[in-house]
Amino acid sequence: MKVGIIGAGFTGLAAALELTKKGHEVLIFEKEQKPGGLAIGFKEEGWKWELEEHYHHFFTNDSFIFDLAKQVNQKIIIKRPKTSTLIDNLIFQLDSPVTLIKFPLLSLFQRAHMGFGLALLRYNPFWKPFDKLNATSILPGLIGKKGYEMIWKPLFKAKFGNFAKDISLAWFWARIRKRTTALAYPEGGFLSFANKLSDKIIDNGGKIQYKSEIVSIASDKNVILEIKKDHRLLRMEFDKIIVTSPSHVFLKIAPQLPTGYKNKLENLKSLGATNLFLRFKKPFLKDSTYWLNVCEENSPLMAVVEHTNFIDKINYNNEHLVYIGHYLPQGHEYFSISKEDLLKKFDPYLARLNNDYKKNLIGIEFFKTPFAQPVMSTNYNKIIPPFKTPLERVYLANIQQVYPWDRGVNYAIELGQKITKIILNEKD
Repeated sequence: MKVGIIGAGFTGLAAALELTKKGHEVLIFEKEQKPGGLAIGFKEEGWKWELEEHYHHFFTNDSFIFDLAKQVNQKIIIKRPKTSTLIDNLIFQLDSPVTLIKFPLLSLFQRAHMGFGLALLRYNPFWKPFDKLNATSILPGLIGKKGYEMIWKPLFKAKFGNFAKDISLAWFWARIRKRTTALAYPEGGFLSFANKLSDKIIDNGGKIQYKSEIVSIASDKNVILEIKKDHRLLRMEFDKIIVTSPSHVFLKIAPQLPTGYKNKLENLKSLGATNLFLRFKKPFLKDSTYWLNVCEENSPLMAVVEHTNFIDKINYNNEHLVYIGHYLPQGHEYFSISKEDLLKKFDPYLARLNNDYKKNLIGIEFFKTPFAQPVMSTNYNKIIPPFKTPLERVYLANIQQVYPWDRGVNYAIELGQKITKIILNEKD
């Protein structure tokens, strides 16, 4: 069977690896110059390792990524970094039951209430009853109103903006269920991992074409792709196609899709992501915090992630590397602003965290992507797109289908393996 895969993110790579292991002919098309998708990496002069444009890590219970890493001999680093929360201009470590018990801004009863409510979610294996429940309506009663208002409400607002009140409790359940205090990261970075997967796929007989943009899909007895590469328009036939691109890209390349199906995809909400990336000579967060959640209503900051408080700075020429991350609607001003102007906006708030930060700043980059975070609203389980599309022999597998789990490489890999089983088991 000849299979075309659109996208060399981890979903496409995982699917291609499974198919090539079984002897199928596979060709991946990727519009970028490198594999990895949202985990695509870059490398500054003097660095030993690549680093992701958008911050990435995974949990120690993410079995799909660990299993895939073993297949390609990708070493995994496991550490226990520090996660903290900024409230009223004070930073508190808040990343475990022990640190919650010590949290001074809530009474002992309020801390116990929150801990009990979170435990009820974490140790409940059944998520489907939570699908129809609204997280922001249920959580004040479940974990305590003051704790919710102080910590979780600002985080929902920062992450989802105007969609905060729509989010399903099942999504929140998944975040609590999967969270581990120790975190994992591939040695060399996610691009190194993606390159090892790519090499394995090629060793198995698969092919990957970079700088190849899909223009259209036509489905008849076989599936025909029109591909734009090197200013040429190519046409290729396949027995089956896996589309791993965001849904809006699928709609663009397949305008012949039925109206009802297109409406369902168009109604799925999502947010883009921006990351202002700062390079320093000295640490930015001086208390060794890796991940800082910002729970201050008037702050423009959502998360401050100091990667080198997790992964050793020796891999990055002893630089201290910080992401200032946001999830935003596609029309937000941050998508059109310059990195210098964005830093000016953040400057007063960054200075509160480290008033000497400008003296140690040695570089600024700005990364953005229009699709990064699905908005998983109540009853999302009823509107998840099916893997099989109305186009014959064309299948869709993207991050909007991993519910109740959130975005992440582990679920992208699971998705790739799942779609492979479906197309191999389906009779033509």
